[in-house]
Amino acid sequence: MSIKGRQFLFLSSLSSISVVGICSKIVKKLRLFTSANALTLNNFSSVKTNPIFRFVAVADTGTEGKDQFAVAEAMRSYFLQYPFEFVILGGDNIYEDGEIEKIEDVFEKPYKFLLEKEVKFYACLGNHDIRTENGDLEVKYPGFNMAGRYYTFQYYPIQFFALDTNINADWKTELKWLEKELSKSEAPWKIVFGHHQIYSSGMYGLNEDFIQTLTPLFKKYRVQLYINGHEHDYERTSSINGTTYLICGAGGKQRLVGKSEWTEYSTSDFSFAAFDVYEDHIIVRGIDVNNRVFDEGIINLS
Repeated sequence: MSIKGRQFLFLSSLSSISVVGICSKIVKKLRLFTSANALTLNNFSSVKTNPIFRFVAVADTGTEGKDQFAVAEAMRSYFLQYPFEFVILGGDNIYEDGEIEKIEDVFEKPYKFLLEKEVKFYACLGNHDIRTENGDLEVKYPGFNMAGRYYTFQYYPIQFFALDTNINADWKTELKWLEKELSKSEAPWKIVFGHHQIYSSGMYGLNEDFIQTLTPLFKKYRVQLYINGHEHDYERTSSINGTTYLICGAGGKQRLVGKSEWTEYSTSDFSFAAFDVYEDHIIVRGIDVNNRVFDEGIINLS
């Protein structure tokens, strides 16, 4: 049976039974697995190496709820032990409708400590963010450091490419821009981030449109990593034609996630992703609200 078929059977089967009950049981099992197998940061020796720099990523954060604050506190705890330079903010920064007047409650208060430490946040727009004035006020908000609806910045040895992945994006212009920027980049590492998923075992599944339009560019120009949210879970894939796909959308909301043949690790636990950057590899870790490292993977430069 095809991957797509298996996902259809998995999702359709939920309609015939209590989704709430199944979600609760599976999430509890995932948490028990995490507690039994994960290691705290203090006991995780490989965290204590000396990378070129560190950064973290999180998405679907802007709820102003206790779970967002719990993830933000875990990010603060991680920073105190292993300082990082910046945060990739993967969209849906302000629920429910991108109302900029909520920015203090959904951003400035949860990440007050990090902002005071001059940690930068680089954001992209999610589908909830564009509900008010098409997200223009978020693009202009200084704390999100957005040079436009899509933009690029470099932090040696990585060049980052932020995308507007929303349905109303100017895709013709944006794809031309992306290919031009990728083609002229001399950075050994190329990381793309946007809100919407490409490979996913969650509710939305495979994004066939992006597989056709984006992944050929990733392969051609050797993009090693794509980071996104939209799915309210954590999922890391194996390398697919040279690119690892990482969902870190459990920054404020939580949703059931399955497992596909490309999945290296997936969980519904509230969490963020942390990255140690080296010349020839990047170590990525999933970290939950109990400061446990529940996943670790290596992305190689080649």
